Amino acid sequence: MMQKLLESNSKRSESESKRSCEIKCSCRPPGSESLPEGIVVKTSNLERRPLWGSPQKMSSTMSLFAVPVGMKQKINVDKLVQKFLASNFVVMLFHYDGIVDMWKDFQWSNQVIHVSVNNQTKWWFAKRFLHPDIVADYEYIFLWDEDIGVENFHPARYLSIVRDEGLEISQPGLEIGESEVHHLITARWKRSKLHRRTYKVGGKETQCDDNSTQPPCTGWIEVMAPVFSKSAWRCVWHMIQNDLIHAWGLDMQLGYCAQAINVTP
Repeated sequence: MMQKLLESNSKRSESESKRSCEIKCSCRPPGSESLPEGIVVKTSNLERRPLWGSPQKMSSTMSLFAVPVGMKQKINVDKLVQKFLASNFVVMLFHYDGIVDMWKDFQWSNQVIHVSVNNQTKWWFAKRFLHPDIVADYEYIFLWDEDIGVENFHPARYLSIVRDEGLEISQPGLEIGESEVHHLITARWKRSKLHRRTYKVGGKETQCDDNSTQPPCTGWIEVMAPVFSKSAWRCVWHMIQNDLIHAWGLDMQLGYCAQAINVTP
């Protein structure tokens, strides 16, 4: 009887040990199962490393600004880059026209990350160069178009509102008359610091009221100037299909990534 009990306990212990190992291995990145656990690093970042000496400590609140650029928008891109570098952002330029050397005229050229591939879109670049494990150290990811005006935009103030309100996916409000506004939910409200829905109706726009639960009345942003928390970006990145280079229809689905993060199990 005692021998059977010992055998039973031994089998149970082996089973639990095997199950524990399977759980640990399942949490590891594929391909790293044979490596010692202590040397496995799941994430990285876009920070440069000195050839000698220790790297500077990265700020825990640093964010990333990524934008597709071409020479035709050189002047506005200069304004964008200067604005975000001054706010302690990491800046990444996606050169869709293949021209990189002509940007060396700007003093900031060596401070930013350049990626060049001809005739590709913002979302093509994002899917291939902004993997969630690479940008996991950045608090927020700004993935903007190159023609956004930032004369009245303040990145630090914007992020302060985003943090206070717990916004996982957002965009700055657009000035009516100065920007092309496709849906009124994206227009800036002069007497409010933010809004999550619109009640305004204009022309052939969708009718919106208190009972509206679908985009573009609520839970909707445009894909020209989105801002993602790193958690939301992990979800959105998986939503972007390899052939979805123009992101058509993506704006109608982004809300799923914000909702999933805010749901308590």
